[in-house]
Amino acid sequence: MIITKPFTKSTWLLLILFCCGCKPRNIVKHGGEKDLISFKPVLGISYTEIARRSENGLSFNSFGYQLEPQWKMKFVSNDSTSIYSPTKKRFINFPLTRGYDSVFNTARAWLKVKTMTKDSLVVELLKAYADSVDTRGAKVYMIFYADNYIANVLHGNLSKCKSPSLKDTVYIKGLAAVANKNVEKAFAARQPVELTSKSNRIKIEKRPAEPSMLNNFDTSSEYMGPEFDITIDKAYANFYYSFSIFVDPLGNMHYGRPLTVFLEEDRKVTYIHLSKAVMNSYLKYYLNLKPGTTLGIVHTSEIAVHVTGKRSM
Repeated sequence: MIITKPFTKSTWLLLILFCCGCKPRNIVKHGGEKDLISFKPVLGISYTEIARRSENGLSFNSFGYQLEPQWKMKFVSNDSTSIYSPTKKRFINFPLTRGYDSVFNTARAWLKVKTMTKDSLVVELLKAYADSVDTRGAKVYMIFYADNYIANVLHGNLSKCKSPSLKDTVYIKGLAAVANKNVEKAFAARQPVELTSKSNRIKIEKRPAEPSMLNNFDTSSEYMGPEFDITIDKAYANFYYSFSIFVDPLGNMHYGRPLTVFLEEDRKVTYIHLSKAVMNSYLKYYLNLKPGTTLGIVHTSEIAVHVTGKRSM
């Protein structure tokens, strides 16, 4: 048994001094009370996001996700912003919560101002954890130009600013070379696979991604995970299978994986066997596939299909 003595006054004093000397973690609690950032110098200035880049300067990651400039924003006051909604075709006011260390929250996003002038803004996206925000950031940067700067200095020409860089092109070429040799290394195509039917027996509908407040108007799921509903009339039986397909640069299909959960391995094996047969018969014979591309580079990518067979009566 270990017996500890009660702390003396001097011991408590040392502990208090030690705790006061500790450096706080690099986490900002919501509702920070000191060093609140002020947007007074830029109130009323309309900004348009012209680029979004990761720390390495790329706008793409290894999964094919593209960081796209999407925001149009104006600071109305120190507690509200006005952000353009592409769905509603108008600006919507959002509450603005300010934190210290140039951190603020608006439109369901935590952000950190890196630079702020009347001509431009550089803002870093932050990661949120429950009631805390990590100020170390996600290393993704949003670059804004003031609309007046765009009109008077750039003369409205944003094509070069918004275009992917040469570095992006080199990176995508490298990913494509690997994916085209091994379909398991496929990545999302920015211009995804297109399906068309050769027969009036086959109907194809692509599932759209709806921009909304819940997804911050992000419709990237349309190219990150393209999904198609395919209906086959006069099939050999009534069936329904969901599975993924790798589409190579020549438009050839390669079976991916079943998109359902199995409690028994035998059922999974049977499901794969039957759904692969559907792909190798109906889909290969009755569909035309245009492979996906990114930056004009054709490469292997993966799609999801939900195939319904309707037996003729």
